Amino acid sequence: MDGAHAASDRGRRPAWAATDPPSSRGLTTATVTTVPLWAVVPVKNMRRAKQRLAPLLSPEERHGLFRAMLEDVLTALDSVGALAGVLVVTPDAEARALARRHGARVLDEPRARGHSAAAALGARTLAAEGAAGMLQLPADIPLVDGDDIHALLRAHAPTAPAVTLAPSRDERGSNAVACSPPDALPLAFGDDSFYPHLRHAQELGIAARVVRRGGLALDVDTPADLEAFLATPSDTRAYAYLARRDVAARLGG
Repeated sequence: MDGAHAASDRGRRPAWAATDPPSSRGLTTATVTTVPLWAVVPVKNMRRAKQRLAPLLSPEERHGLFRAMLEDVLTALDSVGALAGVLVVTPDAEARALARRHGARVLDEPRARGHSAAAALGARTLAAEGAAGMLQLPADIPLVDGDDIHALLRAHAPTAPAVTLAPSRDERGSNAVACSPPDALPLAFGDDSFYPHLRHAQELGIAARVVRRGGLALDVDTPADLEAFLATPSDTRAYAYLARRDVAARLGG
């Protein structure tokens, strides 16, 4: 099975991967969120994922890579006992089955309307149920591990309303967002969402905290992202999947 050897030790991190985020230095255990958050993972149609990797990967390979990355993310969440639970929001039957295999709750999305709409549906659902907060993670950050998630939870303010953001490696996208309550911040994801999220939080009177972690920073969307991911071996399903297909040999050609 793809990446069956994946373990809690995710291997070496890339040189650019920060492990001690400047914005969360000095935080003590007193700042750990006292009420567990729900993790929310939006998942689109898995057979149509990662279109921007089409120059390098076939449709079958894009599907296989996306499945492997989703499993890496769910495995990392499995290791975090501090969460209230994991909610996968998806219209995809394969994703629903995979989520349930990992013990996650599934929220059926009637149709695929994009990452932002799926994240908003998860936030509304949890808010209506009275959940204390949510941690939204994408399905395409294969380097994430339990330490990264714990770091974000430690940084998150214990008193609502609160927002904590983890940017992508180029500081443009928002790769993880913690909100208390779940709908504290309207979410609009994309290539340039990080600073708009910061500004919107400020407009709402919320001093958002920022956590920079290598495992949260690299989302694999483009050939450049794929090259950065493959530059450093990792004990992940995604790396194993790509290595078996010798994808690294296609880069730079």
